[in-house]
Amino acid sequence: MLQPKIVDVKPLSDYKLLLTYETDELKVFDVAPYISGDWFGKLKDFQYFNTVRANGNTVEWKGGQDIAPHELYEHSVAQ
Repeated sequence: MLQPKIVDVKPLSDYKLLLTYETDELKVFDVAPYISGDWFGKLKDFQYFNTVRANGNTVEWKGGQDIAPHELYEHSVAQ
């Protein structure tokens, strides 16, 4: 299934993201379980975490970290 595009993302406290989809759906995704290791561990720096941006179907950080669109859509909580 193709997920709708993400048109906006806002970092929240506790390493969560507020996702706005083109369908006007609002969802909250918890990034905390992903923050480990060398690659995603960089997201522990909350200042860095806050650099997140929407990139079509997903979100990404300036260092290239991203999360699969289906993970974001299927494992987030509707608001």
